[in-house]
Amino acid sequence: MLILLSLKLASGAMKTGAKDTTTTPAAPAGSSRQADGQLAEARVAAHLERQGLKILARNYRVKGGEIDIVAREGKTTVFVEVRLRRNDAFGGAAASITRSKQQRLILAARHWLQAHGETPCRFDCLLLEGRAADAPITWLRDAFSAD
Repeated sequence: MLILLSLKLASGAMKTGAKDTTTTPAAPAGSSRQADGQLAEARVAAHLERQGLKILARNYRVKGGEIDIVAREGKTTVFVEVRLRRNDAFGGAAASITRSKQQRLILAARHWLQAHGETPCRFDCLLLEGRAADAPITWLRDAFSAD
């Protein structure tokens, strides 16, 4: 059974590590949500690399699912979902990772593992609330499972 991210976030059980406060130049005025999303993903990828993870792929797409970042930490494959929300309306970034979204991530992860070899894996979510260029990054390790 899938563990809903909102339950883990509400309990605070998955909040690990300090928030990253690194900033990057602001996106040009009038930039699209897609550009903001790309900036958020680039910041998260750089953050993961600084924490010692190796980025294997970005925007890995299969029919029915997509993974923002695939990384490796030791022998563990880490499937990363990046969520950017300008504010906490409707529950914020964590609440946007619904059961349906989790299922699409799991589908894509299974495809990755079949294509690249079975390894221990986990699903992490990195959340940004605010402007993509300077929002703090909250890292939820092992945010949900495929059980």
